[in-house]
Amino acid sequence: MSCSCTSSPNTSVNEEIQEKIKNHPCYSEGAHQHYARIHIPVAPACNIQCNYCNRKYDCSNESRPGVTSGKLKPIEAVKKVLFVGGEIPQLSVAGIAGPGDALANPKKTFEAFKLLHEKSPDLKLCISTNGLMLPQYVDKLVEFNVDHVTVTINTVDESGEVGSKIYPWIYWEKKKVRGKEAAKILLEQQLKGIKMLTERGILVKANSVLIPGINDKGLPAVAKKLKELNVFLHNIMPILSKPEFGTKFGLDGVPSATDQEVMAAQDACGMDMKLMSHCRQCRADAVGLIGEDKSDAFHRDSFVNMSFSELEEKYDLDGRVQKHQMIERWRGHLEKANERIKIEQATKEELSSNGVTKLVAVTTSGEGMINMHFGSASEFLIYEAGDKAIKFVMHRKIESSYCSGPEECNNNPIEEIKTTLKDCDILLTQKIGECPMDELNAIGLICDESYANEPIEKSVYEAAKKHFYMDEKEVG
Repeated sequence: MSCSCTSSPNTSVNEEIQEKIKNHPCYSEGAHQHYARIHIPVAPACNIQCNYCNRKYDCSNESRPGVTSGKLKPIEAVKKVLFVGGEIPQLSVAGIAGPGDALANPKKTFEAFKLLHEKSPDLKLCISTNGLMLPQYVDKLVEFNVDHVTVTINTVDESGEVGSKIYPWIYWEKKKVRGKEAAKILLEQQLKGIKMLTERGILVKANSVLIPGINDKGLPAVAKKLKELNVFLHNIMPILSKPEFGTKFGLDGVPSATDQEVMAAQDACGMDMKLMSHCRQCRADAVGLIGEDKSDAFHRDSFVNMSFSELEEKYDLDGRVQKHQMIERWRGHLEKANERIKIEQATKEELSSNGVTKLVAVTTSGEGMINMHFGSASEFLIYEAGDKAIKFVMHRKIESSYCSGPEECNNNPIEEIKTTLKDCDILLTQKIGECPMDELNAIGLICDESYANEPIEKSVYEAAKKHFYMDEKEVG
């Protein structure tokens, strides 16, 4: 049985890559409940238009790519990183993910990386890009030790037909190019840039936005091409397409992709590529653990007037090293407690002796434990479990938690939760009230509090076995 870090199905990660990903919450599913990241919004311009994107500023009520509550100059952004690193010692990654494209703003992006390289040498640096300008800047990324790059690539259709439905235009060689020609240029640059990165030893994560009816059937071909290019991780993200987001697809009535559609796409692509299943489609100014956003807690006024000497003292590099050592010790204890019963990229036959599996939903506040009350959960971790092993599948968000205070008791979102968990078989939670438990039992969902404050993976396996796989001898 393999551990939870695999570079491709059933293949172990080598030690060099393991060192690169062990505390990167985006590149390691095992790290995302322990380590935090910060996105610095220093890159406002973009050189392509996507029909699923609308960059919004001063927006605090939307959590999706392209949204930020404000732009920062590079020097301000680095001050924020140092300030946040002092407040959140488990911070391990600083990235530039917009709100436009990092490489459409090269001066600001590399000024920020230069300062980060000097002031916070312990942080991993990464960018997210559409890839149009990627070949031009690979050497600069290497120069500043940016060894994690995310490229959004939604199709590998060489005709440009599919791409032309996603991208109205690109800005190329000082002019706007439209239609199939634009899509072809973008794809050529993306593939060229990815190849250059992987040849230089930079880890590449590819994001693909799942747009039902447009690129969904072509995503397995994307996965095959990514494998050929030695891409480390493939992240299939659902299109977020509510009309209020103001995107072209949203205004045209193209619906958001469902959890079930994402799972189907993952199944279709997972045989070729290692998949990222824990993405939260973070804002351009996201702060904290994946799945939480503390950006509102760090206003510009709290750090911008501090000197670098004050901020470096607050950052406390030695203290941060000690904190990360503590995290790794805790992860070691968790791994032993979980008994390594998780397999990534597993087929149903690898999970179950008869090919039948169950879906288990979990509420957690992090640290790999079942440590959140059902009423406080705004998302659920979903695992697939058989009688032999388990695998992590995805997270599922809800608009608001069941309990939002006494005044909201008559407006709880139980119907949304029932829809979100309709295909799940078990819910493991720290605590749940009788009313929501009855509602969930009515749709065939078993609610189990007996694993409260226990390690997630071991509990998922044991709960599935207890409720579905225990044979008569064990019962006796």
